[in-house]
Amino acid sequence: MKEQNDKTPGVAVTLWSGAIAGAVAKTTIAPLDRTKIYFQVSSTRGYSFRSALKFIKLTYKEHGFFALYRGNSATMARVIPYASIQFTAFEQYKTLLKVDENGTRTPIRRYIVGSLAAGTATMMTYPLDTAKARLSVSSKLQYSSLTSVFVKTYKEGGIRLLYRGIYPTMIGVVPYAGSSFFTYETLKIVYRDRFGTTENSGFRMLFGMLAGLIGQTSSYPLDIVRRRMQTGRIPNGWSPFRAMMHVYHTEGLKRGLYKGLSMNWVKGPIAVGVSFTTYEKILELFHRFER
Repeated sequence: MKEQNDKTPGVAVTLWSGAIAGAVAKTTIAPLDRTKIYFQVSSTRGYSFRSALKFIKLTYKEHGFFALYRGNSATMARVIPYASIQFTAFEQYKTLLKVDENGTRTPIRRYIVGSLAAGTATMMTYPLDTAKARLSVSSKLQYSSLTSVFVKTYKEGGIRLLYRGIYPTMIGVVPYAGSSFFTYETLKIVYRDRFGTTENSGFRMLFGMLAGLIGQTSSYPLDIVRRRMQTGRIPNGWSPFRAMMHVYHTEGLKRGLYKGLSMNWVKGPIAVGVSFTTYEKILELFHRFER
C-alpha cells in the first residue's frame, strides 16, 4: 500500500487507518450487505436483482430506514478490528517478505502477503462475523442485540459454534484477499511506472473496485457455504466440501453457489475501492502531520 521507497508505516498509524477505512467502506454498503446475506442463507428464496431491490423496499416500508442497517453494529464491531489487523499485518508481512523492494518485482509474494494478512485478521475476529451474520437474518425477538447473539450462541454450542464455518472462510481467504491485494498493488505499480505517481484518488478507487470484483468472484461459493454454516442452515458436522456439493446438487450453480453474486458485483467493488482509497488517504494525512 505504500510507495516503493517509503518506509513501513508505524503499527499505530496502520491500525487507525485500517479501522477508519473498514468502517467507512462497510457502512457505505451495509444495506446491500444485509440483502445479500438474506438471500445467501436461504435455499428456498429465488434471487434476482429485482427481488433484492424488492427486499430493500419492503424492509424500508415495514420497518423503517434503520432496519436496512440491522446487523451493522455487529459489522462495525467486527470490521474495525478486522480491517485494523488486516492492513497492519499486510504492511508487516510486506516488509518481512521484502515484497517489491529495491525495484525488484515479486508478484507471488505480493499475492501471499495479502492472503496472510486476511488470514491473520480472520482468525482473530471470526466470532464477530458469525454474530453479524446471525443478527442480519434474525428478528429482534430472536436476538435483541449483538450481546444477546454471543450469549445465546455460546450457550447453544460454546466457542466452537462461534467459529462454525471457519474452514471454508480460511480456504476462501486465500483467493479473495490474495487476488484483491495482488490486483490492487499490481495496478498501482503499472500506473506508477507509466505516470510516475499514484496520487490520483480516482484511479486508486478504480483499482480497488477491480481488485474487489476479481477477489469476490474467485471465492464466492465458499462465502455461500460460510454464511449457511454460520446461521445454522447447514447440518452440524458437514465439511465445507460436502456442504458445497449439497448446495450444487440441490440448487445448482447459478441459483445456489453463485446466488446473489450480482449484488456482490455491486457492493464488493464499492467496498474494496472505498476501503483501499480511504486507507491510503488516512495514511497520507498521518504523514503530513508527522512532517
